[in-house]
Amino acid sequence: MIHNAGHMVFGPAEAFTPEQFAQLYDVNVLSTQRVNRAALPHLRKQGRGLVIWVSSSSSAGGTPPYLAPYFAAKAGMDALAVVYARELARWGIETSIIVPGAFTGGTNHFAHAGSPADKARAAEYEAGPYAGFADQVLKGFASIVPADADVSAVADAIVRVVDTPFGQRPFRVHVDPTQDGAEVVNAVSDRVRAELLRRIGLGDLLIPRALATSN
Repeated sequence: MIHNAGHMVFGPAEAFTPEQFAQLYDVNVLSTQRVNRAALPHLRKQGRGLVIWVSSSSSAGGTPPYLAPYFAAKAGMDALAVVYARELARWGIETSIIVPGAFTGGTNHFAHAGSPADKARAAEYEAGPYAGFADQVLKGFASIVPADADVSAVADAIVRVVDTPFGQRPFRVHVDPTQDGAEVVNAVSDRVRAELLRRIGLGDLLIPRALATSN
């Protein structure tokens, strides 16, 4: 099972309505819960499975402004993935979190991004000290993405995870051409979480084991 649904919005956080935030969370976070509730009973019954979550380096790495709703939703999804991984381990279900960085080509990410509904509030930013700031963000992003960055690398990473034998799959795979620091931060946070599980006697949750099933 792969959680890959997602949508981006771009603009000053204040100019997005609460309803827009809720809609984005519905697509980027709540959708995973709907799919999990539909599919996990089947994976648990067979005693083995794989759940892949397509997260974002923004959950832990450097983040520019004007992408707050998207970044917040992706952080929520990543947190959910981490907890689900532990709650599914004893069912024999593995978790791999794919962490793409910024790709400004081949995705139409920014071209199709949503915009703030409160145009008047957004205009206040554009007329004030943040005039031209959107272009600054976009140009800044583009400047750190290597020319040869190919978004298909994310799909390749997913294929490699799927092809890896059960019990050997990585918990996280970073595909980040910009090297925004998420790999460093996630390595620390995942280690800290693992250490706590061991301290409270739940270290077995770090290594999913396939259940013996009968036909």
